[in-house]
Amino acid sequence: MIEPRAQRISRAFGHAARHYDEHAGVQRIVAATLAGLLRQQPLPAMTVYAHPRILEIGCGTGMLTRHLHTVFPGAEIVATDISPDMIAVAQERGDIGARFMVMDGEVPGFEGPWFDLIASSLAFQWFADLPRALDRLAGLLRPGGSLMFATMAQRSFQEWRVAHEGRGLVAGTPRYPTIAALREMLARHADAFLFEEEYSHDFGGARGLLAHLKGIGATVPVEGRAPLSAIQMRQVMRDYDASGGRCTYHVVYGRLTAISSGKD
Repeated sequence: MIEPRAQRISRAFGHAARHYDEHAGVQRIVAATLAGLLRQQPLPAMTVYAHPRILEIGCGTGMLTRHLHTVFPGAEIVATDISPDMIAVAQERGDIGARFMVMDGEVPGFEGPWFDLIASSLAFQWFADLPRALDRLAGLLRPGGSLMFATMAQRSFQEWRVAHEGRGLVAGTPRYPTIAALREMLARHADAFLFEEEYSHDFGGARGLLAHLKGIGATVPVEGRAPLSAIQMRQVMRDYDASGGRCTYHVVYGRLTAISSGKD
């Protein structure tokens, strides 16, 4: 029986949980950038409810969670991840100030408007149906609440893909959405915006890039892609190194807001 993709993703990140932070330099930068945006995001519940509610999707080891606790010290934070091992590592760090639960963010275990803020850093790119997931998550927002996220976009790992394509091969990295596609997804929602950033990083050539991906648990290939032979992999790695050996993270930061009735 073929293991469902969500289970494979959970298992891969679980294997990386104990050493994730050692390899997650770019992820740390993205979480800090998203936190900077969140500092400018008012929570409508601050003046309506005693304790605003925040849901985090894909908390991993708690990089963004710690920022959420600092930025919104009075909020009730529910931090979720698909990997029980990631949750276990995050829980061991007792200074985060959140309630943790194992949950697939694409199929959230909540119903109806419940949260004033939903936040996610570099998790949405693993969703099978991102537009539908955005609709579901938007339905969990109280009036005036926002979903703010960072996710991967089209040019991520483009150098690695080009090295494959030059040999007539297909890289295992996902085909991330274009900016136009992401704008279209957000356009269905109120008060939506996005902007993009590129982070060019040298992980030490092909070997370093592969070690980075394994170190953060990003090892589940795109559906239907057959593994390369040892010869093919060596050829791709040589071509990648010859082209400069750098790697691009193309990251989109986005927001959508639930329409407020004006009575809250």
